[in-house]
Amino acid sequence: MLQALTKREDQQVVKQSGFQRGMQKVSTGFYTLMMEKGIFHMVLSLLLGRAIILSSMAPFGVAFLAVIWWLKRPLVIPVTIMMAAGASTYSYGHAGFVVGSSATFLLLSLGLYKISHPQRWLPLLALSASIIPRTVSLALLDRWQLYEITLMLAEGVLSFILVLIFMQSIPLLSPQRYQPTLKNEEIVCLIILLASVLTGMIGWEISGVAVVDIFARYLVILLAYIAGAAIGSTVGVVTGLVLSLSNMEHVYQMSLLAFSGLLGGLLKEGKKVGVSAGLIVGTLLIGFYVSNGAYLPSSLWATAWAVVLFVLTPNSWVRRISRHVPGTDEHQYEQQKYLQKVRDVTAVRVGKFSDVFQALSKSFSHLEVTREQGEEHAEEIDYFLSHVTEKTCQSCFKKEKCWVNRFDDTHEMMTDLMMELDERGEPTRVTRKNVDQHCVKSQKLIDTMNHELSFYHANKQLKKQVLESRRFVAEQLQGVSEVMNNFAKEIVKEREHHEEKEQVIYHALERMGMVIQKLEIYSLDSGNMDLELIVEIENYRGEGAKIIAPVLSDILGETIVVTMEEISPYPSGRCYLTFGSAKHYAIESGVAHAAKGGGFISGDSFTMMELGRGKYALAISDGMGNGVRAHEESMETLRLLKQILQSGIQESVAIQSINSILSLRTNDEIFSTLDLAVIDLHQATSKFIKVGSTPSFIRRGNQIFTVESGNLPMGIIPEVDVDMTSEQLKAGDLLIMMSDGLFEGPKHIENVEVWLKRKIREVSSDDPQEVADLLLEEVIRTRAGAIDDDMTILVARIDRYMPEWSSIPTDKKEA
Repeated sequence: MLQALTKREDQQVVKQSGFQRGMQKVSTGFYTLMMEKGIFHMVLSLLLGRAIILSSMAPFGVAFLAVIWWLKRPLVIPVTIMMAAGASTYSYGHAGFVVGSSATFLLLSLGLYKISHPQRWLPLLALSASIIPRTVSLALLDRWQLYEITLMLAEGVLSFILVLIFMQSIPLLSPQRYQPTLKNEEIVCLIILLASVLTGMIGWEISGVAVVDIFARYLVILLAYIAGAAIGSTVGVVTGLVLSLSNMEHVYQMSLLAFSGLLGGLLKEGKKVGVSAGLIVGTLLIGFYVSNGAYLPSSLWATAWAVVLFVLTPNSWVRRISRHVPGTDEHQYEQQKYLQKVRDVTAVRVGKFSDVFQALSKSFSHLEVTREQGEEHAEEIDYFLSHVTEKTCQSCFKKEKCWVNRFDDTHEMMTDLMMELDERGEPTRVTRKNVDQHCVKSQKLIDTMNHELSFYHANKQLKKQVLESRRFVAEQLQGVSEVMNNFAKEIVKEREHHEEKEQVIYHALERMGMVIQKLEIYSLDSGNMDLELIVEIENYRGEGAKIIAPVLSDILGETIVVTMEEISPYPSGRCYLTFGSAKHYAIESGVAHAAKGGGFISGDSFTMMELGRGKYALAISDGMGNGVRAHEESMETLRLLKQILQSGIQESVAIQSINSILSLRTNDEIFSTLDLAVIDLHQATSKFIKVGSTPSFIRRGNQIFTVESGNLPMGIIPEVDVDMTSEQLKAGDLLIMMSDGLFEGPKHIENVEVWLKRKIREVSSDDPQEVADLLLEEVIRTRAGAIDDDMTILVARIDRYMPEWSSIPTDKKEA
């Protein structure tokens, strides 16, 4: 039954995951269709083509076309057609003006292709494109009146202003991967854009209810529910003002929407019911005072439809919109508080786990510390003698005389006999004489003691293995405790404030003409610097790596590089950049290897890996023998090494752990060597750990240095003595590591080490791959092309890291 339930739950999880993947694909396809294919922009153009204010002014269409020309130039013709189609649904005269102003703008825009900053001229072009068709119309109709001229100029000025508004608001409707803090001007611009789109719905009705009223109220209560009373009332005022300009009958809408947005925001704690109640109350109060309640029935129907749409809006959509709607600082603050709480709780739990592992490590490492070694040895002897006397003296008639009257003499005699049997296998003549005089069953005593000595040694060896296993477990627990403790400290470490450096960086980048929206410095530790920057760049061409990083390098006194960048798809958009410390040194490596007899499977394995925090590791492991079994053993050794080192445990503890695992996991004689070099890319220091491996060489110019150790291979003994050698490397050094097959490969060479040094010195190339290939070829040539053992050589060159762009001084130095 339990298995059936588990299987059913697994099937449900699979179905849910498949459903989620399907919904994600649908969402991605919908976004691609709406935003990238331009459907969203064409819908806006259709509605803005119908938008009219003060009965005859239409500044929205040409302003929107100007912004589309700037942001989505391939959509200019489709947008123009959609605007004309939308305008034709209002009147043919209005459609003629939209077509004329659009054509005028497109003709005037031909001169912008040769200008370096065309967006600066777009507002003037929109103003001209709005005035020129009106001027031609007035000239043909001979309607040169002050009122008409004033409307024409006002329409042109509004087009000029709307271009600036749409430039800021349209990019905000596109989803972004980071959430910048919006300015108040951007908030107002976005609301004006939405209200302008709603204006295009004027004239549409459903069962006598104006569509514009429904969506205007829906927009107000939705934003009031998401962002609160301040944004709700602001949206109501701006939307009502724009709608009232389009139709004087909607003047009361400004009061109704503003009051409803305020009430809805104040009642947002009551969820959707509270916000809906705010809209209903606002509709009733304002409706009674407008034309003695003449518009109240239609207004209530519009409110009812808006509430229905609001209630049917999925909460997941609301949460998604809340990340993009202006004025959601409270939501972001709550998210930060939640993340901080999770961080603190996690740090406390990790710290407690660290304490638990620390306590366990101490309990395992407490190997009878309170007892003296002599006392422990005496207790073992007494335990051994008790077993002997149980089989010999227990049934002897002289038991009381020996162990009661002469206890000390008997104990001393049997102890001496045990020592001599243990060391020599038989007692000396003096001891045998004393035993014969003291004991009536001397031969039985000797035979029994020899028999028990085998169990004594077996128990002693078993105890030693138990102690070694406890020591291994204690070291592992201690290493895990240190890793978890360091992790807990990193979690709880508060972000330090570096106001002075922030001001210096601000001023330096502003003097270079950059607009900084946000600067966060998380760490200024040497070798571990971490900065985050949001900057407005007109057309990004790699300024992060070419300009900003060099400036930061000069200010912070350390080479800084770009670690991540998210570039805005729009001109003058916000670019998100993160910067970090660059490594002072870089590693270029090469490897050459050959299997025994020219086969495909080698018992040697090698790896090169990043360990984080500027550390790089190179390792060679040689399994015992050749073939598949040796290859599996060497690969297993390197796999364990990689996992343990990347967890943050120290190198010596990692080697002890691997050795213990290899020695305890099987009874077969399976050994493997390990040659490990861990290089610090910030200081160029290297730690060498050699377990049964051959010497390594460092070539510095014409000098050759040897790095060697005499440790046994891993798996031979339960506890390996790990010797760690440290060497200071320099730029240009070549590090050569090799397996025993290559070191012992040269034939008829008396001193292989001297021969290898000479060959390494004779290689003129500094390319690691060439050096590895040439040395392997030299060794194989000494054996006339025969390969008697697996051969692997790994060569690495230490180079000083040179950034692509040098630092830029921020302060002029006096001569």
